[in-house]
Amino acid sequence: MLTSTQVPGGLNWLDLGTPDIDAAVAFYRGVFGWEFVSAGPEAGGYGFLRKDGRTVAAVGPLAEEGTSSTWTVYFRTMDADATAKAVEQAGGSVRFPSTDVFTAGRMAGFTDPEGGEFAVWQAGDTDGLELVNEPGSVSWIELYTTDAAAAKEFYGSVLSWETRNMSMGEGIVYTIAGPAGGGAQTMHGGLMQLPQENLDAGSTSEWHPYFEVEDCDATLSRASELGATVIIPTMDAEGVGRFAMVLDPFGAPFAIITSPTA
Repeated sequence: MLTSTQVPGGLNWLDLGTPDIDAAVAFYRGVFGWEFVSAGPEAGGYGFLRKDGRTVAAVGPLAEEGTSSTWTVYFRTMDADATAKAVEQAGGSVRFPSTDVFTAGRMAGFTDPEGGEFAVWQAGDTDGLELVNEPGSVSWIELYTTDAAAAKEFYGSVLSWETRNMSMGEGIVYTIAGPAGGGAQTMHGGLMQLPQENLDAGSTSEWHPYFEVEDCDATLSRASELGATVIIPTMDAEGVGRFAMVLDPFGAPFAIITSPTA
């Protein structure tokens, strides 16, 4: 469960880049009941996805040539320019430089040394997501990485994260991550080492969100009917909940989860 949206280094924004905004909005409306609100004619098609009048994410056209549809996670920063310097010093690269978004805030996009793409948001008029952890909103994020040890070092250096390892059995280690100083009270996501068979098959590092749902099985069925491709069918994880993972109709990966307390 997200507990760090208001803390520097914590997740505070999420958006989808897609080649067909109208079709993507129709898909996610059918799955989660989201409504689309345009950010205005000057925003180039970008707009907000809302649940019960509160912003849960955003969507816009693909901004970079040759990219595929994906969800981008944004972490809160007090200084996007300083974070860009920290990224480069830690071996990452700047995907797009710090840019003012009207008076909403300032953002920058990066790629970690293992190829995982992410962004940061320096709040102005727009502080961040207005709804998390409730059905139809993000409740966790996760990085599948080609090198978990290197990823922990990188994000610890750039965003001051603290991490702790959890054994998942059968030699699998899952790393819980969150901003420094908050301990278990400010966790927002996990880091997962890609297994060797995935690396051999060409899998690369990627971030993806988990959206809370009331019924994981029913939501998976609905998403499949609307054109999603199932990557991981529903399964139970003790103390975590029941989850599944899919690709949306344009190939953007995301997961759904029914948490024990949801």
